[in-house]
Amino acid sequence: MELRTTRSMAREAALLATGMQTVQRKATITAKKRTRHGDDNSGKPGNTSRCASKGRATPKRRKINEDDSLPNGIVELPHNLGKVAMAYRSNLNPSVVIKSEKPHAVKEEELEKLANDIQTTVDKATETLEELTGKKKKKTNPYGLTPGFSPFPEWLHPTREECEEVNRLLSSVHGEISPPATIPEPSLTVTGCGEVPSVLDALIRTLLSGATTGRNSAMSFNGLVQKFGILKEGIGQGSVNWDAVRQAPTKDVYEAMKSGGLADIKSKHLKAILDMVYKENQERRELFLQAELSNRPSSKEPDTARGQYEIACADQNVLSLNHLHELTKEEAMMELVKYPGIGPKTAACVILFCLQRPCFAVDTHIFRICKWLGWIPDKATEVTAFSHLEVRIPDHLKYSLHQLFILHGKSCPRCRAITGQSAAGWEDGCVIDHLVTRTGKRKGGAERPVGIRRGIRGDSRPALVGK
Repeated sequence: MELRTTRSMAREAALLATGMQTVQRKATITAKKRTRHGDDNSGKPGNTSRCASKGRATPKRRKINEDDSLPNGIVELPHNLGKVAMAYRSNLNPSVVIKSEKPHAVKEEELEKLANDIQTTVDKATETLEELTGKKKKKTNPYGLTPGFSPFPEWLHPTREECEEVNRLLSSVHGEISPPATIPEPSLTVTGCGEVPSVLDALIRTLLSGATTGRNSAMSFNGLVQKFGILKEGIGQGSVNWDAVRQAPTKDVYEAMKSGGLADIKSKHLKAILDMVYKENQERRELFLQAELSNRPSSKEPDTARGQYEIACADQNVLSLNHLHELTKEEAMMELVKYPGIGPKTAACVILFCLQRPCFAVDTHIFRICKWLGWIPDKATEVTAFSHLEVRIPDHLKYSLHQLFILHGKSCPRCRAITGQSAAGWEDGCVIDHLVTRTGKRKGGAERPVGIRRGIRGDSRPALVGK
């Protein structure tokens, strides 16, 4: 059980430390005064000793014994630590009263600083101990996701009606979109957004497609195929030989991917992911083998067929993440974002397209249009926008709206990034013009003026004038 010093404990420690400093300071001052006023009885015979080297008198240390009582049962502590009452002494002299002094007042800011210093020291000591013992606690939620809850509970958009209306309008231009009944066979020339049967394939394809064009990501993927080959038989038939990629030097992986751009960082992430998956696969293999030997189902995976499949994958060095199919959407999200280079957007795409669960992945086009629609507040980031929209958008519209927003954000002259009235096709208008307030950089420089228009429910919203 981890013991952590709380702020209240730190404050108590600060008060105690301050009090001890006061006692020590008072005791030191008292001892000096007694020496200065001759309390050491240096003039009395028998109480001095002569220093042979310097010829000066040095007072002998006074020995305290049971018969030598101090007033009110007070005894002097060694090393000038002051005086303390001894409750067991009975031969007290009531004629002399020792005046007690209150410790000096401590300023609140000084106490707060001391408490912070104590907490910082404890935190550093804990981190050092964790590093030395190899038991450093891993972050289970590195992106601060809030599954099932919006980070903006006061923001009541989009409503179900708003989602239905936008889906209808965009479908009228781009066609109706619905998820496939079965996942298609993987393409060796197009990376896509992870709509392939293998979860590991889906994850890597989506990783390669991030922050680049479809053409560049396809070139990166094709480079890996050409360099490391495809499994032609066995369990992983049709998939890239990811174990060969794992065992290859990072330089070789980089060379295979460099034509697609961002190869330096993506090759390192890819290698790290494959190393982690290999280790996890071997651990799960041991888990299932132990369960078979003990003639009982595994506590983590009761499905015997699933266990035999994973053992076979590990024995044939076929890297796999297909066990994520057995997890809930929230569990799968936490499992995916632990891998290097995998954020909520990439993980949500894998969940939506490969695991076929309703999950609203937010990319740059979706983020831009949702902000123009007023579905997310201005302070939202792509991560907090995902958490908010995941709660607000109905499950049955997540697949279609994700696809429609991307299509519209890439093709509409008025909704593309950094567009303006001079863009070709601007005069053709936009099917959701009456719902959006476009902000951000425009072609031509300055922001365009804002007016008022009617929303889908008749509410007044800011609108752009002179479209």
